[in-house]
Amino acid sequence: MSPIVTERLEVSGVCVRLGGRHVLDDVSLAVRPGEIVAVIGANGAGKSTLLKAMAGLIVPCAGTVSVGMRPLADLDRRALGQTIAYLPQERAVHWPLTVRRLVALGRLPFRERIAGPSADDRDAIEEAMAATDVTAFAERAVTELSGGERARVLLARALAQRPRFLVADEPTTGLDPAHGLTLFAQFVRMAALQRAVIVALHDLSLAARYCHRVLLLKDGAALAHGSPREVLTPELLASAYGVRATVAEIEGRPVVLPIEPLP
Repeated sequence: MSPIVTERLEVSGVCVRLGGRHVLDDVSLAVRPGEIVAVIGANGAGKSTLLKAMAGLIVPCAGTVSVGMRPLADLDRRALGQTIAYLPQERAVHWPLTVRRLVALGRLPFRERIAGPSADDRDAIEEAMAATDVTAFAERAVTELSGGERARVLLARALAQRPRFLVADEPTTGLDPAHGLTLFAQFVRMAALQRAVIVALHDLSLAARYCHRVLLLKDGAALAHGSPREVLTPELLASAYGVRATVAEIEGRPVVLPIEPLP
């Protein structure tokens, strides 16, 4: 089945219950190709749950998640994998696969069961490893790598899918500053190719600098949604995070600096 032509990835009035409690309550978000959208909020606000719902990993108890006007529930796993890539917050790898073999798993939605990798598959794998700076240890076992290196390999696996929508849960966790900035430069390149990135973040300065829109969650509900300038205000950050924060510019780039927790 060929990948579906997508217009946008849309969450409409989604509610999710986990362990008998509401984790998301009436959350809506539409992401179009060419956008980088940040989902932010304090621990437990519902960011990871929302991203899992957008990747088709959690079925909402109310509301819909659709891509190209089709509910995710109507797509088979192959069509879904050709359209959406999900990068989890967890970085665990339990098998000593080489980096190249792990990255190659991102091409499985595009391969027939008994077919070997095509030239396009090989190009996508090499491109993804180069983009995440892991080519130098392509033949090493992933289990031998540091946490930050392993995070980049898992990102490469997601990029190898060449997804229309990349759903990434805190992808900068464990990355040093240089690789964190390189990661967002890659997101910018994806957006320029009319792909989209939905990213959960704790680094508010990255959201301010690179994202087109920001969804701010609080207690499982949307507190604010709009441009970084509209959402990343001292007042909204105080309400969502319980901190006094300032938003400034350094060398023309926005920076969000938490100052102190509020009483």
